[in-house]
Amino acid sequence: MTTAPDRKTTLWTALRSPWVATPCLLALAFLGWDAVVAARNISPFILPAPRPVLGEWIGLLRDARAWGHTGMTAAATVAGFLLAALFGVAAGILLSLSATLERISKPFVVAFQVFPKVALIPLFVVWMGFGLGPKVLTAAILPFYPIMMNTLLGIRSVPDGFHDIMSSFDATRLQRLRRLEIPYALPFIVTGFEVGIVLALVGTVVAEFVSGSSGLGYLLVSRINSFETAQMFAIVLHLCLLGLTLYAGVALLRRLIVPRGA
Repeated sequence: MTTAPDRKTTLWTALRSPWVATPCLLALAFLGWDAVVAARNISPFILPAPRPVLGEWIGLLRDARAWGHTGMTAAATVAGFLLAALFGVAAGILLSLSATLERISKPFVVAFQVFPKVALIPLFVVWMGFGLGPKVLTAAILPFYPIMMNTLLGIRSVPDGFHDIMSSFDATRLQRLRRLEIPYALPFIVTGFEVGIVLALVGTVVAEFVSGSSGLGYLLVSRINSFETAQMFAIVLHLCLLGLTLYAGVALLRRLIVPRGA
């Protein structure tokens, strides 16, 4: 016979599930947004209510041109992320091979990381024109540093005892890297990927603000210039969902290549 405490425990467990808690929190956020707009009688020009925004977003989903812009933003983001992943992991591995090289290059890498990369976008346009190139390059630059540093941290985190075991088998440097350090660093590397895919999307959208003639960033700027606030919010919502989709793809990669519990 099921007791009352058992039923309460089951209900609490269900409410703690992200499949239940997240939609409930999202619904509460929309209800609070709607209540604030109604209570303060805020102009739709400043802050539209959720229902008009959702209506505009549904209109986006029905617009083939909006899907074309979405595809351009997604393609530039993925291309830039793949470049960042390739060069970031390679740089992290290279720096791990030599502590001297790491000390020499790290100040330059950090200096480039703190440099405002938006200022480089006009230069990218001069080099590559108004097209996909500046977006991809901007999307690659932003995630490069976290991916590189996570790779380096993962390799540096291998316990000394594991290295001693490899030494007892007379493993070469390449064998250590391939059989021990990279497998051990995989959780760190994928964590860098999870941060990187978000930064890649940010880089793409910023490049579309400055130099784009297509993409969701360009579409957002055009709506801002025409003072279509509800459509602007709808595009932001669309960008959030695109970001969640890309992040979910990287999270799936973690499940496929990282051992459970790592």
